[in-house]
Amino acid sequence: MNPPIRTFHVRHGRVSGRHEDALARLRPRYGLALPAAALDPAGLFGRAAALVLEIGSGMGEATAAMAAADPDRDYLAVEVHTPGVANLLALVEERGLTNVRVIQGVAIELLQRIRPGSLDSIHAFFPDPWPKARHHKRRLIQPAHVALLRSRLSAGGTLHCATDWAGYAEAMLATLTADPELTNTADGYAPRPAHRPLTKFEQRGVEAGRDIYDLIFRRLASSPQPARAG
Repeated sequence: MNPPIRTFHVRHGRVSGRHEDALARLRPRYGLALPAAALDPAGLFGRAAALVLEIGSGMGEATAAMAAADPDRDYLAVEVHTPGVANLLALVEERGLTNVRVIQGVAIELLQRIRPGSLDSIHAFFPDPWPKARHHKRRLIQPAHVALLRSRLSAGGTLHCATDWAGYAEAMLATLTADPELTNTADGYAPRPAHRPLTKFEQRGVEAGRDIYDLIFRRLASSPQPARAG
């Protein structure tokens, strides 16, 4: 069997002393390994609350800021790179957040362990754009992955993507629009919502002269029914 196609670049950032300390002390409390069976959010957070999945949380600044401003929902962040996991764990402790948990692993593998219809929202902010045509198969937002993402949303749940690559934005818009169980909340690209924090990564894109594109789609309350003949 061929290995799954990787949707992210492998990065080897330095793990600082602060990050090593965060991993050692805080991962047992706020982190977890990729579960072998279906994820149990209530057991993970100790309460029943709406759940947000943060795909590729990076260094965690946006996740921590949104979770702090949104205490009634729980935030599950998945990130493959160790420095990002460690930094988010440190931010969780520094800000006294109780509604954040962090998984180090691959988002697609995690999604396969999340029960269908159990997520209130999915955030995919600035995923790797894979700009070369031969690498487009590695993009996160493509039909098969979108079907999986959408299936994990509850009725009315939202899939919110953002990118600073125009070509990827166009492909995202076409792919999300084509999904029969998603509806666009805007006419094309969405205005940047106030609740999405500006990250250092995004700021670098702005400084480089790139536009920022937000796409916010909602899962329909019920699957569309085929039209009757006659």
